[in-house]
Amino acid sequence: MKNQITLLIVASLVQGAVYAAEFVDGRMPNTAKVALGKQLFFDKILSGNQNISCATCHHVLTDTGDGLSLPIGEGGNGLGVTRDTGIGRDAVHARVPRNAPPVFMLGSTEVRRIYHDGRVELNADFPSGFRTPAGMDLPDDLENLLAAQAMFPVQSATEMAGQVGENPVADAVAMGDLAGPNGVWAQLAARVAGVPGYVNQMAAVYGVGAQDITFSHVANAIAAFEVAAWRADRSRYDAFLAKDMSALSNSERNGERLFFGKAGCGNCHSGELLSDMEFHAIGMPQIGPGKGNGIWGYEDWGRYLVTQNPADMFKFRTPPLRNVALTAPYGHAGAYDTLEEVVRHHLDPITELYNYDCEAEIVVPSRPDLDLQDCLAMNDASAVSAIAAANELQPVVLTDDEFSDLIDFLHALTDTRSVDLRADMPRSTPSGLSVIE
Repeated sequence: MKNQITLLIVASLVQGAVYAAEFVDGRMPNTAKVALGKQLFFDKILSGNQNISCATCHHVLTDTGDGLSLPIGEGGNGLGVTRDTGIGRDAVHARVPRNAPPVFMLGSTEVRRIYHDGRVELNADFPSGFRTPAGMDLPDDLENLLAAQAMFPVQSATEMAGQVGENPVADAVAMGDLAGPNGVWAQLAARVAGVPGYVNQMAAVYGVGAQDITFSHVANAIAAFEVAAWRADRSRYDAFLAKDMSALSNSERNGERLFFGKAGCGNCHSGELLSDMEFHAIGMPQIGPGKGNGIWGYEDWGRYLVTQNPADMFKFRTPPLRNVALTAPYGHAGAYDTLEEVVRHHLDPITELYNYDCEAEIVVPSRPDLDLQDCLAMNDASAVSAIAAANELQPVVLTDDEFSDLIDFLHALTDTRSVDLRADMPRSTPSGLSVIE
């Protein structure tokens, strides 16, 4: 069986078994495909107006996120917390409604769902092997879940495509044309096929000529890069699981016991990624423009938008915790800017929800018209009450010392290789478009 041998590391000091991470590339990446994906990940040629790349919101200088509560997508300028909303007619139309999640460990074979609402997930009932918003239109030659995910940011008006009337890709998005001969994916593949440097690499990696390049080739290469570059499985916690009892300090070991015991974190944050890949409602504050839900449209009903099951209202996927100390802000809308704040929320969700200070907490570049939307949900008593009513977590009381130990343990999940990712950024791309925002 291909790459099915699991290396079992038994950790007697934690609840249950913990497994050595397996990846969809079997830890044997195709280096040429990874190099191709690295360039595509940073190339603005994949955006409608050619002014933003995948890396803009998942940058190596901001630990594969963007450091903002809510991304500033198509039309903005700059990177991370210095990114602005653009100027004039080309300015940002709206904030992206959900936080840009980090990309660490998403190539693990334990990852079954991607996005906060899990709308891209493994599902053998579809010819492609994936359930996605594209349904049966998704190509059937995508190699893994990350490749399936890479098909979608390019068709979001606020993320990469731009607004109707600005470019042909945005117009195709507005018409709902993803997979047609003049659809989003075909147009972007044609752009790539028009760049000799990409044509040569596509021929070497896939054995195809320019006329046969598809967006699946692009997505598979981007996925290969993400899987190989951002494994994040060599933290001090991993050394501890491998029986190096000196890898964790006394406070970190106590924090680990609290995590899997009294604090109850391990009930959902389990497995090698410290995520059950399921969906839970934990009373997270809702900030930003929302997803069009509720009477006024500024709510976000989470997993319900995928399943249409009322039981899934306000549920979001349990985030993996690898490198969690590096990946603020936290929550589906980036409501909390520090690890301490989001942990306190988990310990007492209802109290923290009702005490949440939206204006003080949100980390986004200011613009008057966008600012007016940021706290609408949190200023609506009925919206906050609905979030609270769906909460599944019971309060947990920790002493100050216990809380400190728990935070120390979460810091022990950091793979130090992830602290400096500059080597994962190309100096240029074959299109000639700038990789500097």
